[in-house]
Amino acid sequence: MKVQVRKAETVSIVDCSGDVDLYSSPTLRDALLAELQSGVPSVLVNMTEIGYIDSSGIATLVQGLQLSRQTKTRLGLFGLRTNARSVLELARLHKVFNLFADEQEALAKIGSLQPFGGL
Repeated sequence: MKVQVRKAETVSIVDCSGDVDLYSSPTLRDALLAELQSGVPSVLVNMTEIGYIDSSGIATLVQGLQLSRQTKTRLGLFGLRTNARSVLELARLHKVFNLFADEQEALAKIGSLQPFGGL
């Protein structure tokens, strides 16, 4: 798994590629939690290149969601493939995460959302 962080104005975008599993989820966790604690108002996770995500990857996203509530940071996910979306739907987490189809939609809408939405 590869994780890179970039900025788009006041939004941090965490770009991920590869599989998110027990062995690679700490890489995503470190980057996501660091951005949520950095003071930016919004963080987006780019999942367009995630081919597979298991329960440890979902746990990482939930941990990020919980931290976003504490830091009053908006958190969103975009570009979910069928596998990742299915896992979130199965766990009914699609109702608590801010999900967007693509980066353009995410950047356009994330700033208008209430911080720390979800759980």
